[in-house]
Amino acid sequence: MSWASWTTAGVYTGRGGVLTDEVGAVTGDLTVHTTWADDEARVAVQYSGASDWFTMSGSPVPCASEKESRDLHEAVVEAVRAGNAATVPYVSPASAQSRSAPTPPAQSPPA
Repeated sequence: MSWASWTTAGVYTGRGGVLTDEVGAVTGDLTVHTTWADDEARVAVQYSGASDWFTMSGSPVPCASEKESRDLHEAVVEAVRAGNAATVPYVSPASAQSRSAPTPPAQSPPA
């Protein structure tokens, strides 16, 4: 069984915070934790320095690889910073690749 986890501390929420399954919206200085195992990623948040973890709404999500789960963690941290009652975003493998590859210029149709 393969597994991996990532933790990012000191993530300040944007206005509206993050939605959790247990207590609704949380705001302020959070720690974000993602655990990947058995083709599934689980995301939790806690007030930095606290002991209680809360499931971020939308978790768990299917996640086929360790790379995909790392990309998901990065997207979750961005969503937390954006706030707006953030939930776990959907990150497709194609959109994760597009973050690292430049988008080709659009072609004009033939005249």
